[in-house]
Amino acid sequence: MSAIVDLLGSEVESKDGKVQVSSFCGAGKVVGLYFSAHWCPPCRGFTPQLVEFYNTVKAAGKEFEIVFISSDRDTKSFEGYFKEMPWKALPFDDREKKEELSEKYGVRGIPTFIILDGNTGDVITGDGRSNVMKDPTGANFPYRQ
Repeated sequence: MSAIVDLLGSEVESKDGKVQVSSFCGAGKVVGLYFSAHWCPPCRGFTPQLVEFYNTVKAAGKEFEIVFISSDRDTKSFEGYFKEMPWKALPFDDREKKEELSEKYGVRGIPTFIILDGNTGDVITGDGRSNVMKDPTGANFPYRQ
């Protein structure tokens, strides 16, 4: 089993319902964890930039997926915010997994964008937000040190 499946569980949400995590992880793939919330002004500013970046990187044929890890206060806020995102999401009701991931990656504020190796689950960068802001076309993606 993939390290990413171990991390996120076997399924996450997409616009079309549940999707297997194994479908977007593995050798040569990159997975971003996007810790964010609708109520957070810096998140509301960064999300459109991340959407543009995501679409550009995907259009370039890179094996890349993002999973939204919500800090919203209720399901309705989560659902409204998730509609603005073209990627996947950890199910909102899985608060235990959200806390586990926040702890594992030392998330102390949002937005936080962690970029992982899609096979090993190793952190490529813990500061994906700065990388995306400095490199909006993804020319240097996935920002390996």
